[in-house]
Amino acid sequence: MAPIRINPNWVRLNWKEYRHGMSTKDLIILGCSSQQPTRFRNHGAYLFRWNEEGLLFDPGEGTQRQFIFANVAPPTVTRIFVSHFHGDHCLGLGSMLMRLNLDKVTHPIHCYYPESGKVYFDRLRYGTIYHEQIQVIEHPVSQSGIVHSDGNFCIEAVFLKHGVDNIAWRVTEPDRYKFSREKLKSHGVDGPLVRLLEEKRSIWIGGKEVRLEEVSHLKKGDSIAVVIDTSLCQEAIEISRGAKILLCESTYLEEHKELARKHHHLTALQAASIAKDAGVEQLVLTHFSARYQDLEEFGKEARTLFPNTAVADDLKVFSFPHEPIP
Repeated sequence: MAPIRINPNWVRLNWKEYRHGMSTKDLIILGCSSQQPTRFRNHGAYLFRWNEEGLLFDPGEGTQRQFIFANVAPPTVTRIFVSHFHGDHCLGLGSMLMRLNLDKVTHPIHCYYPESGKVYFDRLRYGTIYHEQIQVIEHPVSQSGIVHSDGNFCIEAVFLKHGVDNIAWRVTEPDRYKFSREKLKSHGVDGPLVRLLEEKRSIWIGGKEVRLEEVSHLKKGDSIAVVIDTSLCQEAIEISRGAKILLCESTYLEEHKELARKHHHLTALQAASIAKDAGVEQLVLTHFSARYQDLEEFGKEARTLFPNTAVADDLKVFSFPHEPIP
């Protein structure tokens, strides 16, 4: 049988999951309000904790304080994404960068945003007096497509329909091999031999060759899509296709769909239609207008079209489904 041929840049052998049984993958809602915060809902901000990285999307006003309430250390953040430069999606950017600077983080902070908003990014980054010591790596985006790929994640962007340059993001981890404990044991592979097999892809034990694919299987990398502020459009469907989690704005209910149309936003039902057409695994609704008190109405509306719908709320945590380790 011919050996499996995989692009090495898109495969990471999941040694940590083999040792520890799981990895950290979750979404923390730091805020879920839209244009204005309410008594109970902060400006939007969303943190995906993904193994050793923290992906922060659209840090609105008060995001730094929400980290305290969520009991999450700000240095968790390694990448910051700004969909567009309306205030409720970026006013917390400057304070987050200054907080990371205060915490003296040593890892680089990658920042992704629409290139046309560079002047606003700079104003937020340098809005006050402080001595910058952190390494900020900017990724201004001018066109749709892959904007970054480094072996940890492939990051894609697509421009949406919102009246200003506004980006939906897709983040995908590499495909990787996952070990079977039973198969490792039956082939006599244990301890440092696992690491050696991981590195060499085949080893000899007791006069018999053991190949990597005999004791593991290739798992397709997880992906997320973040669609915040847009009219219903094909671009939102394409960027979301097959995602494990779609975090999607649903500013209005159907009874106010004319307001949604006027302000280039989605209703809960429209968000559900995106999830259904894109074939995502789970839909998480967010970015709710302050006019609504009962957020569960959004869930009820969306579930009529897409049953696996969850409703965001401040400090709520959504875990990625974990594939059982054989």
